Amino acid sequence: MPFVKRDEYGTVVAVSEERGAECNEELAAADAQITKFMTRVSCEPSPFEASDQHLVRVLEDVVELLIAKGLILFTELPVDAQQKIILRQKMRSEASSLQDLISND
Repeated sequence: MPFVKRDEYGTVVAVSEERGAECNEELAAADAQITKFMTRVSCEPSPFEASDQHLVRVLEDVVELLIAKGLILFTELPVDAQQKIILRQKMRSEASSLQDLISND
């Protein structure tokens, strides 16, 4: 069982295999607080986060396809959804422009 150190807000800020002066609270290895800490300090996204990112991209493509085929109207979507789609399209366009600049040099 790992031992944790918490900050003044109760957030887990360190995990140790051994009890120590700072890491003296024992938690189950599968505790959600330990998982959250490990995800936060990890450089790589969790499998769920990576899957979510891929699924978002797929859903964007599906919405664009439905609009292009005239099966739904963009204006039929809720205003919040419209704004998010416009923002994502803008971000994609800007990222594409940056990639073109880099590859042309």
